[in-house]
Amino acid sequence: MGNNILKGKKGIIFGALDERSIAWKVAEKCHEEGATFVLTNAPIALRMGTINQLAEATNSIVIPCDVSLDEDMKTLVEQATEKLGGKLDFVLHSVGMSLNVRKKNPYTDLNYDYMHKTLDISAISFHRLLQTCYNMDALNEWASVVGLTYIAGQRVFPDYNEMAEAKSMLESIARSMGYHYGKAKKVRVNTISQSPTMTSAGSGIGGFDSFLAYAQHMSPLGNASADDCANYCVSLFSDYTRMVTMQNLFHDGGFSYTGVSREVMDMMKPE
Repeated sequence: MGNNILKGKKGIIFGALDERSIAWKVAEKCHEEGATFVLTNAPIALRMGTINQLAEATNSIVIPCDVSLDEDMKTLVEQATEKLGGKLDFVLHSVGMSLNVRKKNPYTDLNYDYMHKTLDISAISFHRLLQTCYNMDALNEWASVVGLTYIAGQRVFPDYNEMAEAKSMLESIARSMGYHYGKAKKVRVNTISQSPTMTSAGSGIGGFDSFLAYAQHMSPLGNASADDCANYCVSLFSDYTRMVTMQNLFHDGGFSYTGVSREVMDMMKPE
C-alpha cells in the first residue's frame, strides 16, 4: 500500500519495455502513490515489449515517441497535457541505446554514424525533452524531471563503450537545464546514477553478469534493485525533495565511494 505522496500529480514516464525495466517499476510505484501519467517509448519498442499490460494495470495510456524527432516530442507533450488535464509535475527519462554495443564494435573502432545516434537518443533527447517542455510551458512550478544514468559517466568501464560519453552528456544537461529551468519556473532536474541492474538494455553489455557480481561485492549495501530505484524516483517526484536540483545522485549501495572492499581483496589473493 502506498502513502499517496504523489496524489494529484501528473507526469510522463519514458522507457518502460517489460517487467525488468526500471521505468516499468517506476510506473507501478507512481500509480501506487496516487499519480496519473502517460507511458511512452519508441514505436519499435512498443511493438517488442508488453507496455500495454502496464498501461492497463496502472490506468494509463501509451503515446509513442521517437525521442530523436522534435515533432514527436512536441506531439507527446501536447497529448500528455491534454489527456492528463493540465501541466505536468514529473517526468522520468529512462532512455538509452547504442548500436555500437549491439553490433559489438569495440571502443577503439566505433562507427561514428552509430555514435551520433547513441548521443542523440541517449543524451540529446534529454535536452530535447526539457527544451520542449520549457518552450511549451508544460511543467508546473516545482515539477521534477529525473534522468537515469550510470557511473561510467565519471569512471572507465571498458565494455560500456560510448554510452559513457552519452551519460556524461546527460548529466551535464541536467546541470545546465536545471539551472535555467530552476531560475525560470522552479523546475527541478536531476539524474540518478543507479547500480548495474539486470534490465533488457543492461544485459546486452558484454561481461554484464560478471560486473553485476563485482559491484555486489564492492558495495557495502549490495546492488540497488530496480524496485529500490523506483522508490528513489518517487521520492524525487514528491514534494519532500523540492530543493534538490542539478544533482547527479548515486543510488548504488555505496559503490561510488568505495575504493575496495574486503570481499574483493579476498578474491584477489594469490593462490
